[in-house]
Amino acid sequence: MPDILTNPKARRDYHILETFEAGIVLRGTEVKTLRAGKGQISDAFARVENGEVYLYNAHIEEYAFGNRQNHQPKATRKLLLHKSEIRKLFGLAAVKGNALLPLAFYWKNGKVKVRLAVGKGKAQYDKREDLKTREAERELKRATMKRFKSG
Repeated sequence: MPDILTNPKARRDYHILETFEAGIVLRGTEVKTLRAGKGQISDAFARVENGEVYLYNAHIEEYAFGNRQNHQPKATRKLLLHKSEIRKLFGLAAVKGNALLPLAFYWKNGKVKVRLAVGKGKAQYDKREDLKTREAERELKRATMKRFKSG
């Protein structure tokens, strides 16, 4: 199933070490806004606090037809994981240089899920190296397509 929201910065700026699937506690207006695909998670991150995982800076726009009980766009949202997964995340996130970040929001059985990743920050030269390899792959693809078309 296609993603509702994706985090393009995550794979560009981090080496993804491990991913987890988590539920998220949302209000009705947040779900309706996500159905319309209005939000962004590029600046979002997660933290383990008191044995629970929370998502910060995920921007879900206010529902256009909402009333005064509408949700706050940048509210802190609780993520739902098993205790064993939370313990594992706590251990991985405690390592210096590691971060918990959302890769995507998506639908599963009518519920919104979050693909949460543990990432290690990339250095500038790693980012340049990724760009070089991507460009080389593109050139190779162009050359092979040109060859198939001509002959």
